[in-house]
Parts: sequence; structure tokens; C-alpha cells
Amino acid sequence: MIRDLLSAAAGYVRKNPDEVVRSALNAGRLRFGVPIAALSWFAGQVKGKKAPKDIEVGAVPPALRLGATVDAMGTILRAHASIKVDSVELTEDSIRVGVRLSDIKLKVLDDSETPVATLVKSGALDLSKPGNLVKFIPKRPAAIVEAHDDRIVIDLMKIPQIGNNPRVRRALSIITPLVGIRAIETDGDHLYVALRATPAGLGQAIAALRDA
Repeated sequence: MIRDLLSAAAGYVRKNPDEVVRSALNAGRLRFGVPIAALSWFAGQVKGKKAPKDIEVGAVPPALRLGATVDAMGTILRAHASIKVDSVELTEDSIRVGVRLSDIKLKVLDDSETPVATLVKSGALDLSKPGNLVKFIPKRPAAIVEAHDDRIVIDLMKIPQIGNNPRVRRALSIITPLVGIRAIETDGDHLYVALRATPAGLGQAIAALRDA
């Protein structure tokens, strides 16, 4: 996996030599980009019997456009949606990411007559307000802390593999006093993460580093 990643990255830079200069200029503005092509490559590495198939990744600035074939409770669906990250809040105890979902499209790809297929074919689902649908999911994942209209808020620290990891907690205690995330957005061919520096938090970060 690592060898394939390095090979793909080297090939991309050879085809796009201006990427190095672009990265250096953006780094000076605390703005770091990932090519959409790289995200597409990673999506193509997703394997597994229940994993999404034929994943497509694109940009509808400032949102990210995703498409995939999924198995929803025995119904094969082709799903598309635009995802815009409208907030990221980092603290020592939480990583809250707010996203807005729009332009959602679902298409049944088989002849099944399951409840999911019936709902999709009938048009009874209000796909313009996915948060309201998520809100009433039985046994909703604990990581989904808010859901309303087109907006969903996820706290990654509610995922046990992340929240119970002492290394993650130590890293947050050191990083969050110094750095925040100002924005996550796309342009035509990149996904950018813009950081916000807080030099006043240096003392707190050093204290957390000593404790660690």
C-alpha cells in the first residue's frame, strides 16, 4: 500500500510539476491542498465485501462531490451527493465536524422490492433534508451528535477507536492550543485545509507536551 502510494504520488508530480510550487506558496498561508486525483486514487483502494463500489470523487466548489454504489440493507443503490464542510471545532475532548449535504440522488440498480427500494422509487424520501432522516434512524451512531435539515454534525471522538486512543488525546492537548481549522473547501482540482494559528497558546501547548 505504501509502495503504491509513493509510486502514484511520484507519477502525479511528474505529470504536474507546478504542484510543488503551488504547495510551497499555500504552505506560507497555512493552507494545505490534496489533489482530487489523490482522493480518487485512495477511494479506488477501498476493498471489502460490504465496501462501496465504483467510488467517484469530484469538486463542486466549495463542496466535494461523491458518488458510489452501495448495498443498503439488501438493495443495490447508486448514490451521489455534494458535501460541504461548514465548521470544524477542535478541543482536547472533541473533533466536531459540521457538514451540509446537497444535491443528493439515489437510484435503485436492481429489481429488488425491499422497503428501501420502495421508498427510493416512490420518491417519498425528502432528500433535500437528509439531517431530518438521520435524526430518526434507530440506534443512530453515537458519533452523529446533531442532525437537522441539510446539516449533520459528527464528533469523531465519539468513535471508540479514536476517542479511547491515548495518543490521539495527547496530540489534541498539544495541538489545539496552537492550531485550529479555519476552513475545508475545494477549488476545481484540490481539496484545501486552511489552518488558523494561535501563538498565544504556546505556553499551554508546551505544558501539555511536558505532561505527555
